[in-house]
Amino acid sequence: MRNLKTTLNQALSEEKPLQIIGTINAYTALLATQCGYRAIYLSGAGVANASYGLPDLGITTLNDVLEDVRRITSAVDIPLLVDIDTGWGSAFNIARTIREMIKAGAAGVHIEDQIQAKRCGHRPGKILVESIEMCDRIKVAVNARTDPSFTIMARTDALATEGLPATLDRIYSYIEAGADMIFFEGVRELTQYQALTQNCSVPVLANITEFGETPLFTTEELASVGVSMVLYPLSAFRAMNAATKHVYQTIRKNGSQKEILNEMQTREELYNVLDYYSYEKKLDELFSQGKNK
Repeated sequence: MRNLKTTLNQALSEEKPLQIIGTINAYTALLATQCGYRAIYLSGAGVANASYGLPDLGITTLNDVLEDVRRITSAVDIPLLVDIDTGWGSAFNIARTIREMIKAGAAGVHIEDQIQAKRCGHRPGKILVESIEMCDRIKVAVNARTDPSFTIMARTDALATEGLPATLDRIYSYIEAGADMIFFEGVRELTQYQALTQNCSVPVLANITEFGETPLFTTEELASVGVSMVLYPLSAFRAMNAATKHVYQTIRKNGSQKEILNEMQTREELYNVLDYYSYEKKLDELFSQGKNK
């Protein structure tokens, strides 16, 4: 079995902060790899929005997310971090989630401390479970690992409702329960990251998502306060959506795509990403062998 956590840890050792880019499907994962990213991410919101046309409100299931995980890991070899929301149920459900994610080739997951009817981390109205319940989720996840190198990351949304001191207490209890890494959500100030990292024994992730509560801090700024990983969960997806709408509107209005050809990826560029010509060459070889029989 591929040593998944070593792969993620190797990426962390080579790049700090490690940029983790969101990929909503196998093709975007290929693009991310070719752009030099060492780790990628599958967002729960991305699965809900892109694959099912649903809001990120805990509507999708384990199997919904697994399908996209399998497609991505079959296309690329770099480590994939996966959003599993609250784990999709009680102890046995969480344990099954961890085992299935390992089988599907994910390098790690993050599990959060909201109630089952979760909300986006950058929206109001979030309700958290008690710290002891979240610790139980983490313990179950750690116990369920069939590969000790698989990463269990604990995410907390407590900052918005409980303040920094209580959030730090939660995080330290999550680490004690076995979390390998921390996803510190909804941070508004660099000093809040530093308050955690100066006493934290595990790597900390900053979620730098657009149009949310967290400012668009640079990697340099985040490095200065000890952040180990920087996540961009849906940046490409948002750009793709805007570009797609523009193309649809233009063709609908003009009856042609001529004026926006320069905004499109060419056929040659597409083929290069997919290594199309090597497949075509193999097909030619197979047909040639058939003709010589």
